[in-house]
Amino acid sequence: MSYYRMLRRSPFKKISKISEFQLRRFGSQMVTGAEKCSNPPSRGLVLGVYADSKNPEDLGQLTPSAARYNETYTNGALMDILRIAGPMPRLGEARVFFNLEPTYSAVAVCGLGTECLGYNKPEQLDESKEAIRIAAASGSRALQALRTARIYVEDFGHSESAAEGAHMALWVNQEFRSLHLRKHIPALQLYYDPLLPCDSNGWKIGLAKAEAQNLARQLQEAPANHMTPTTFAQNVVQILCNSGVNVEVKVRSWAESMGMSSFLTIAKGSCEPPIFLELSYYGTNPKERPIVLIGQGNTFDSGGICAKRLHALTDMRGDMAGAACVVATCRAIAALKLPVNIRALIPLCEHMIGCNAMKPGDVVKVKNGKTIEIVDTDYEGPMVLVDALLYSENFGPKYTVDVSTLSNHVTKGLGKVCSAVFTNSEDLWKRIKYAGVHTGDRVWRMPLWNYFTQQMCSVEHVDIQNYGRGVGGEACKAAAFLREFLPCGPWLHIEAYNVMTTHGDDYPYLRKGMAGRPTRTLIEFIAQACCKDQDKRS
Repeated sequence: MSYYRMLRRSPFKKISKISEFQLRRFGSQMVTGAEKCSNPPSRGLVLGVYADSKNPEDLGQLTPSAARYNETYTNGALMDILRIAGPMPRLGEARVFFNLEPTYSAVAVCGLGTECLGYNKPEQLDESKEAIRIAAASGSRALQALRTARIYVEDFGHSESAAEGAHMALWVNQEFRSLHLRKHIPALQLYYDPLLPCDSNGWKIGLAKAEAQNLARQLQEAPANHMTPTTFAQNVVQILCNSGVNVEVKVRSWAESMGMSSFLTIAKGSCEPPIFLELSYYGTNPKERPIVLIGQGNTFDSGGICAKRLHALTDMRGDMAGAACVVATCRAIAALKLPVNIRALIPLCEHMIGCNAMKPGDVVKVKNGKTIEIVDTDYEGPMVLVDALLYSENFGPKYTVDVSTLSNHVTKGLGKVCSAVFTNSEDLWKRIKYAGVHTGDRVWRMPLWNYFTQQMCSVEHVDIQNYGRGVGGEACKAAAFLREFLPCGPWLHIEAYNVMTTHGDDYPYLRKGMAGRPTRTLIEFIAQACCKDQDKRS
């Protein structure tokens, strides 16, 4: 049985496979309400309260952990002072109280909304889990602002979501900020009462997923001059060297020998050499077919000769969001010891304007014999993935998933609320949909019709164009382009351009900047499939 499966099914049992290193890494120590020290460091506690935000006279109801803390350690003072302070905090709000009792110098009480929240089918969202993430984030940030050394977060009824919200909310992009100006990052731990059930294993799963998304955010946020294809590869080697994921770094000469003409055409405009990363993880029988993950790795996209405008270039350091998501997913899968084989392919290059850059009208012939005409050099994204898709056929994949940022037009239709998904498999669509419901990072299926294929393959002088004819539907046309180079079997394409960044108000537990999405959804998608496969075997 997989580590992930044991964590999910045995929340109250001690798991012998959890190593001391993993416990330190995930920060999974816990403290009971009665634990005291003679001279404790500054501690903060995050608790929750249910209240109807539309009814200012609602007196509120504390969560079970908060109610136990209120009765046992403050003799009811917490609830009394909370009611005296005014209307109960709404979802996303937190109130901080000081010196209620000796163990915790600050207690943040967070609004969870109404207690009756659950799965909302029209919204395709588990609103109770999303409320927990938002509440855990608001309380943790309120205590972070006070420079609290250690924050204990209750599980709010679902410790996985609490861990995700709190851990992602505390992360700040400040690698290049002066030390004295950096925000304080407190230690984060799970609070539990010994008389109440506690899913500490769900907390570890949530931390693993949140760590993965934070890693993707960190890679995306790095400036393009600090995150070239070479430095990206070096970072991946360093990140995964002790994780159980094997990393192979392949250079230009290897790509040339493999006939990766489309990928090399994009890269030739830059003086930075292209890199092709191949990651492999074996969590089950090595003879079992792997899941192939492909991540687009444009460390900067200038648009080439058809150059982008300044406002469009601002976030193009994050055009390798697909690669960052795949790397982070592989690390989380290894940390959770999922019983699955993974092969990840990441073509890394810069798309720049140079004396050798590709030009509109150029024609490229790829390994399967098809010819591609470059109509617009700013639509280079699909061409970066072509050779990775063709190369993936060597592994006989169980199914193929690619994550990329191909078209900015998807933002006009979906905003930043969900990723667009294209697939030739109903089963894969249902699984990624359910994964998005669970993580709160939703997906929406887009059409993969032959109409768009005809728009890409409508000319007589070449097999396919990188832009095609017709007005609109750019994201659909890009997916139709990729379908022409698929290996046999199920395939899922995740278009993540619109969720590459966040403004901070659309997802309150993410600060403004690179979002690292849809990392958690991809991890959950693969993890649920592992449990399903094991049920079939048993």
